[in-house]
Amino acid sequence: MTFPDPHRAYPVTLPDGTEHQGTVFLNQVIDNPGWEVGDYTYASDFSPVADWAVHLAPYLFGYGPEKLRIGRYCQIAHGVRFITSGANHAMDGLTTFPFPIFDPTQMASYQPDSRDTVIGHDVWLGYGAIVCPGTRIGNGVIVGAGAVVRGDVPDYAIVAGNPGQVVRMRFSEAEIETLNALAWWDWPADRVAAAVPALQAGDVAALSKC
Repeated sequence: MTFPDPHRAYPVTLPDGTEHQGTVFLNQVIDNPGWEVGDYTYASDFSPVADWAVHLAPYLFGYGPEKLRIGRYCQIAHGVRFITSGANHAMDGLTTFPFPIFDPTQMASYQPDSRDTVIGHDVWLGYGAIVCPGTRIGNGVIVGAGAVVRGDVPDYAIVAGNPGQVVRMRFSEAEIETLNALAWWDWPADRVAAAVPALQAGDVAALSKC
């Protein structure tokens, strides 16, 4: 098996030998101080994207205090959007109109919401999912197509709908505890490659022996 090279911008090679331009390892194509992305996390789109940072998180301008933190081995489908904290308006006044953004001297310092958005490791965000400001998604979560996710999502949950709700857990509590303790996403590439059969089989006991 050919293991992906985390330093390639376009990690998918098609049968004719060309690179698939619609799939990228994000930390190889994004240079924005508001983003933190782990190795092997990829995003896909039906058409090549000129600026992945703007495409996925249009309100994360890079000069605000909030961060978008995404772990390793995450999978981000076409149409996913991160609506980060910079998009929020103040709601404690008589109006929500953001007057300071029209004043260059106040624009950079004005941000009513500064919460980070945090995505764990090995998270699959399905087609068209929306992740709201301040959301914290645990390891191994599956987010269904079109889901609107906010708040805290526990490790290895499956979330669907609007508002996003936990449909079920992928594994038992004991298995989830073992998976988080193993933290396979932090293993060196050769160890992960050797563990692929156990990972694909869903065999927690076999993974523990890798």
